[in-house]
Amino acid sequence: MADEDYCAVVPDAVECRPAAPGEAVAACVLCQEPTDYAADTPGLPRCARCEWQQAQRGACSG
Repeated sequence: MADEDYCAVVPDAVECRPAAPGEAVAACVLCQEPTDYAADTPGLPRCARCEWQQAQRGACSG
């Protein structure tokens, strides 16, 4: 097995495209509240509150 098959590099964050005015927005994957991102955003979009909470958990898991 090749090394590149074993440890695939996964980006920390996907470039999220903010929703344009009047465009459908994605729901937060944690609380289902509307986010600032377009509905076709790849990955797991989170609202500002859940994003902040996740960052705090990561900072304290040390």
